[in-house]
Amino acid sequence: MMYTIIDVETTGQSNRMTEISVFKFDGHQVIDEFTSLINPEAFIPQHITALTGIDSDMVADAPTFAEVAQDILKITEDTIFVAHNVNFDYNVIQGEFKRIGQEFTRKKLCTVRLSRRLIPGHRSYSLGKICKALDINLVDRHRAKGDAEATVILFELLLQQPNSENVFKEFLNKNSRESTLPPNLLKEKFEALPTTAGIYYFKNKKGKVIYVGKAINIKKRVLSHFYSKTKKSLEMVRETGDVDFESSGSELVALLMEDAAIKHHFPIYNKVAKRAIQSFSIFSYEDRKGILHLASNKTKLVPSPIITLFNVRDVRSYLEKICGKFNLCPKYCHLQEAVSECSHYNIKNCNGICRDEESVESYNNRVLEAIHDMSNQKDDVVLKEKGRNEDEEAFVMIKDGEYLGYGFIGKHEQINHIDDLNTFLIPQKNSVDIQKILRPVLMSR
Repeated sequence: MMYTIIDVETTGQSNRMTEISVFKFDGHQVIDEFTSLINPEAFIPQHITALTGIDSDMVADAPTFAEVAQDILKITEDTIFVAHNVNFDYNVIQGEFKRIGQEFTRKKLCTVRLSRRLIPGHRSYSLGKICKALDINLVDRHRAKGDAEATVILFELLLQQPNSENVFKEFLNKNSRESTLPPNLLKEKFEALPTTAGIYYFKNKKGKVIYVGKAINIKKRVLSHFYSKTKKSLEMVRETGDVDFESSGSELVALLMEDAAIKHHFPIYNKVAKRAIQSFSIFSYEDRKGILHLASNKTKLVPSPIITLFNVRDVRSYLEKICGKFNLCPKYCHLQEAVSECSHYNIKNCNGICRDEESVESYNNRVLEAIHDMSNQKDDVVLKEKGRNEDEEAFVMIKDGEYLGYGFIGKHEQINHIDDLNTFLIPQKNSVDIQKILRPVLMSR
């Protein structure tokens, strides 16, 4: 069996290659080598230069990846691609080939995961620390040739370990997940994940939560991150040292749990979830003729909102529904602007307030009924959801329109009043994000 042991250096953020070193290894000795600086055709940040010593001047006259692509294809042909944290190096090279319109596919092995299995018990499996622990001389750290040479020695040591043949076969099995799992994540941790609904936590090697997600099938969703080739996923997976989870029973409870967990941990890879959500509120006002209007605006500009929604389309749809239900005028519900009389394509049941065919008092009474109807959505509500197992149910509690939290309760428990659920309630904070999650559920009831 032939191996190519590879290390690449990159520009960091854009992951363009700046250096590559490939050692062809037959299991006993190195039989070929290819090492070269690469012109990334991109800026090399100062912090990368500080780490690797490679700056823009060094690569100015170096070949581009396109100019060395055939050399890389030739030396790696019919070999197994080996690297320390293999998915990083493999994806960088695969990405460079993709940019020039070529495919690159090789079987691969990760010396981090192999080391964890064959030489367990070390505190760290980073290349620097595992080489120090095993007395492997590592020179020119963070340069492609120095790191690749050290990885060759480590790989040779792994081949000599008892049971290495079986472990290598297992890792190369196309049905094995070993090659897709993060290098620092134990396989047992992944296998322990359930196939049920809930939330999951990606943690770094220090145990800090770096990402929170929700899923209907936790194991399947977690695995999808490992296959993803997006920059965010690649960076996150590279940092992942542990995955934890909490079962929810249902997707709705998972969404609520996810929101609370993100707000508690502020994980660095949940940046989108930290953005403020724009909301819009419906309100009423009286014009000079004494006619009550229903209108909408950004919530922060509305002093007394009747109901809050989260995009203009939903606001318009909701006003159309209320307008039709209470025979209101599209003009005075601001569904039509700059018209003397309403002529809405869908709402035809205006009683004529815009044509002076109905009294202001009569019209206003129906507006007040509509406002009362909207305000009545602030009732006490208990949403029943599927439990985490067949012996329990989940619930979401809303009192006076205010979200109080969720909980789990055994099916044998006798509940006669909403207050009886307080014992099982897991209190949570209400927020605009939570309202956005719950609003579609409440509106569909």
